[in-house]
Amino acid sequence: MEFSALVLDLDGTLLDSNKQVSERNKQAVISCHQRGLTIIYATARPPRAVKELLPEELYTIGSFVYYNGALVRSSHCGEEHHFPIERDLFGEFLDHCLDIAPSVEFSIEVMDEWYCLGEIEVAVVARRKGNPIQREIDELKQYHPTKILLSSIDESNAAALVDPFATRLNIVITDGGKLIQIMSLTASKEAGVQLLCDSFGISMSELIVFGDDYNDTGLLGAAGYSVAMGNAPHDVKEAADEVALTNDEDGVGVVLERILAE
Repeated sequence: MEFSALVLDLDGTLLDSNKQVSERNKQAVISCHQRGLTIIYATARPPRAVKELLPEELYTIGSFVYYNGALVRSSHCGEEHHFPIERDLFGEFLDHCLDIAPSVEFSIEVMDEWYCLGEIEVAVVARRKGNPIQREIDELKQYHPTKILLSSIDESNAAALVDPFATRLNIVITDGGKLIQIMSLTASKEAGVQLLCDSFGISMSELIVFGDDYNDTGLLGAAGYSVAMGNAPHDVKEAADEVALTNDEDGVGVVLERILAE
């Protein structure tokens, strides 16, 4: 199989359960780059976390789709695109959330800055790489969020929180139902990758893509060849052309080594 670009999700895919990139995975990605493949990382994470998590050798060769596609950046082709949530829609959604579930942990990301209404669970803070800046409701409503995050969710309230906005926002439930991520309706991983491919002169049919969660399914379906991780939910595996070993078994590296040897 011949590919022009490699697209990688991070958490649950390139990163193991300890949020590390194994030496085998790292060398496999570097080998792809040396063969001439464009490297794209498509993640739900913000820029600050990606820079901290990726080894320098992998970071410098990459182009980036952050926040599930709400922010796209590449120093290699000079592209930057931001797809925020419109402020009035955000204010409406915030009021709705506080009415339905006043105890939900509500925070937003705005171009790599993190803001919250109240206290955020320690585990969420550790995962986001940084401490959120606390704002009052009226202050928060002045922003055009890159992404909204809802955590510490009561499952009985989840549908009531998001269903009324399902046609107006891109809503993805990840992390085993523990996190709701909300972006502009125009933002998705596949749309962000498409922008970069257009700039690089690459067709989506020339991509090999790796992912493990529901925010990856659109991208898996759009790629020329897609690989779901062994740790992915069943529905995500069904969307892929191949199922790799898990992220703790160097699943990315094993598949790439085989493909490079073909």
